[in-house]
Amino acid sequence: MPGTTHDDIDWASRLTELRRLDALERAAVHEVAEKLAGGAPPDAVVVDAGCGAGGMSAALASVLRNNGGGTLVLVDAVEELLDAARESATVAGGDAVSVSAVAVDVATEPLGSTVPEADLVWASAMVHHLPDQQAGVAALAAMLAPGGVLALAEGGTPQQFLPWDIGLGRPGLEARLNMARDDWFGELRAGIHGAVPMPYGWTTALTRAGLEDATSFSYLVEHPAPASEAARRYAVARFTWLAETVGDRLSATDREVVTALLDPGGPHFLGARDDVFLLYARTVHTARRPR
Repeated sequence: MPGTTHDDIDWASRLTELRRLDALERAAVHEVAEKLAGGAPPDAVVVDAGCGAGGMSAALASVLRNNGGGTLVLVDAVEELLDAARESATVAGGDAVSVSAVAVDVATEPLGSTVPEADLVWASAMVHHLPDQQAGVAALAAMLAPGGVLALAEGGTPQQFLPWDIGLGRPGLEARLNMARDDWFGELRAGIHGAVPMPYGWTTALTRAGLEDATSFSYLVEHPAPASEAARRYAVARFTWLAETVGDRLSATDREVVTALLDPGGPHFLGARDDVFLLYARTVHTARRPR
């Protein structure tokens, strides 16, 4: 199926949701891009591996433009996402930044011959979808120039949208949804052809890939209640995806509550609640190739 990768997820069909999240993360990821690429020389090469809809691509292009220029290489297996990311990055980088796109599945195809040595490789929520995560980290590390930095955005806290007691069903619905999502993802990973366990943390994986100075930092995405219409729309899209993906793992009562929350004509519609918010943390793990 076009737009579907080795993990059997149709990423092209999720482009609208990915763009919504990019808009909500814009300020936070720009700060991360500045932290990672600010002050890089005008000839710096940056790779956004698994660029998705291009939220961080645009942030990195903007930082490179402010640095005086540079090269930004976008990598993704899904053409529809690559097109969206390239458009956003080209606008943000202007004439100062050279933007190119490479359609490749990092899980199955080598990147060394198609991507130049990079001063920074950014990979967000991508490596955990690869069959062999450690091999994926090693492949990304091999793209670095001496002294270059690999930054993996992996893990953090679950997205939260609602108070613990929402006045429907048993309190703690979101926690149970997230537990069901974790179970689903565990089965998805186990079902990926050639899946290899990685029973240690991301900084360990970076060190095992031959990099040094491995460390981590986290950034916060926060839209307090009462949330904007954009945040509420994203909440509805997220709960719709959870209902479709893990609804059969919930109790009958929880399924009824989720149905009520997603009914735009009902009194409990998630998109009309004034107590909806968006809060989560993302963790970035970094390490450097020895000079």
